[in-house]
Amino acid sequence: MRIEKIEVDKKNAERFYVHLVKEDGEKQLVSVDQDVLIEYRLKKGMTVTEKQWMEMIKKDDETKAYKMALRFLAYRMRSKQEVTDYLEKKGVDRGTIERVIGKLQNERYIDDEQFAHAYVQTQVNTTMKGPYVIYKELIDKGICEDAIAKAMERYTEEMQQDKAMKWVEKVNKQSKKRSYQEQKAYIAQLLHMKGFPVHIVERIKQQITLNDEEQWEALVYHGEKSHRRYETYDRYTYEQKMKQALYRKGFPLSLIEKFLEKKKED
Repeated sequence: MRIEKIEVDKKNAERFYVHLVKEDGEKQLVSVDQDVLIEYRLKKGMTVTEKQWMEMIKKDDETKAYKMALRFLAYRMRSKQEVTDYLEKKGVDRGTIERVIGKLQNERYIDDEQFAHAYVQTQVNTTMKGPYVIYKELIDKGICEDAIAKAMERYTEEMQQDKAMKWVEKVNKQSKKRSYQEQKAYIAQLLHMKGFPVHIVERIKQQITLNDEEQWEALVYHGEKSHRRYETYDRYTYEQKMKQALYRKGFPLSLIEKFLEKKKED
């Protein structure tokens, strides 16, 4: 094939149209990256074999995928798996992806160990996640367990405990309608869901406190709800049902009896 003409792609200055003429006179128009143009020193009048041209097309596919990956990496650090998945979604074949990934790793654009450290640091600084959630997210991003273990050393137990306590403070501000026992159980469940280990959760539970005023406020809230449900019962049945309902909520018997005494006065 002979190159009849080369012209720049007006929509993309990094690519060029190569006009080819085959031996039988058939013409073909192909787009190639400027890097391929330079590497193979393509110019008007040059003759290339079918084998040489297929090699150039393969190189062009790799160049396109490489630049695609670089644009993807420009926004933030990515893991090897993230870049692989991205290129697959863009329709890049497996062989090209492997060559591009290898090149990116050699140039240190992709470094899973460095990515894991940066990811852990970012999550610790900007989110309220526990270590297990961060660990799971890194597994999903294709990071090996050894790299994750090293990166997670940044998230010390002291930091985990401080983060968990911030959750407790946030939850305490949101609702004052739970008994002491309910609050402990709710916070423990929340911390487990957020990915904090059992020993941290147990340690935090020991630090959860509700003052008398908060306990009384919560009891009155639930007591009034129960009162509306049982007020039509006779006095004995009413008190038994009230005690059972409020005791199941985790309120101490002394406070329950105090509430019932006030209801008598009302």
